[in-house]
Amino acid sequence: MCDGDCRKTAAAATVARQSLTISILAMTSMEPFDFPGEQPLETASRLLEEGRAGEAAALLQTTISEGHGGLLARLTVSRAWLAADEPGKALDWARDTASLYPDIAEAALGLGAALLACEQLPTAIAEFQRVLRLDPDNGEARYLIGCAWLDAGEADLALAAFEALSDMPGLADRLAEAVAMKAQPRSDAGYVRHLFDQFSTDYDSRMLGQLAYQAPVILRELASFVIPGRTGLAVLDLGCGTGLSGAAFKDRAARLDGVDLSPAMIAEARARGVYDALTVGDIESGFGSEDYDLVVAADTLVYLGDLEATFAKVWVALRAGGTFLFTVEAKTEDGFELGPKRRWRHSENYLRTLAARHGFSVAGLMACVPRQEAHTPVNGFAVALTKSGPLETP
Repeated sequence: MCDGDCRKTAAAATVARQSLTISILAMTSMEPFDFPGEQPLETASRLLEEGRAGEAAALLQTTISEGHGGLLARLTVSRAWLAADEPGKALDWARDTASLYPDIAEAALGLGAALLACEQLPTAIAEFQRVLRLDPDNGEARYLIGCAWLDAGEADLALAAFEALSDMPGLADRLAEAVAMKAQPRSDAGYVRHLFDQFSTDYDSRMLGQLAYQAPVILRELASFVIPGRTGLAVLDLGCGTGLSGAAFKDRAARLDGVDLSPAMIAEARARGVYDALTVGDIESGFGSEDYDLVVAADTLVYLGDLEATFAKVWVALRAGGTFLFTVEAKTEDGFELGPKRRWRHSENYLRTLAARHGFSVAGLMACVPRQEAHTPVNGFAVALTKSGPLETP
């Protein structure tokens, strides 16, 4: 059953319009009903065309409950619920249909479409892959798996799927989105969300054990030097994850808020019980004006290349004299670059230059090892900036 987190992304809207595109006329010829006059599938088709998708679904559900209709009627019920913006109901029907017809490509396609509408990207992708094993020439499955990869922030995989197609409604727009995604100077929000949704349940054990994650501890130690003894702070944890940083700074905070792209990570953070408020959101979207004494970003900025927007938002969020603590992975040469693990690296000079341009003074900047990768230390910087003046003007 799809829960309240079902949300329609751009790809899911495409699914609702285009999934299961076997024509209703073909359906009626393949799956006739013993009814006088207009056949139920024909009626459902007409209702869908008139924008009465809920009525179409209800009609066919009644027909099926009376013992009439098979695969195509069930597929149309799922399609109708998608068009009615009821992805949970569509998913229930699609799962039942796929279990009844396990080796039929159209049933797997319907399940993949419903999973995609519920933003269950890994399982949606798996279903589309199953369609392509059953029917290698299924262009709709290839298009929808490209949409799913795009929503997951995997531009290269999306392009590989799209470029195998010659023509399909919406294809040009999705190709353009994938090309633009590859060019942006940050990891795509969909990629970050998808990544951490997958790892949320075992994130703490993986990070603290396998990756020897130390970023919150390092920032806590840096805070002891730049803001020694200060408590009663309004603290914002950017990219809060499961709450490891929140736990590290809880005793300094009178108020502790967290923001993260991943709903699953936010759920884990809420269960930890250290935050006063938690928000699902992109840190580049902003988070209030002069509300915080301290902003912390432990192992968060590695998913952003260009930090201009983030520095600007943090400056606005901090009160006068407030502190911005963060870790990054280190780049030797100037600027920033995307590393082989799809994590961004930043140089010391880039950070200092950006800080000055955005009205921060550097209270502390030290080399550190925030984590390991394959038992090898990852070189980084721990940085403390103080809001010291207005932003520079050109």
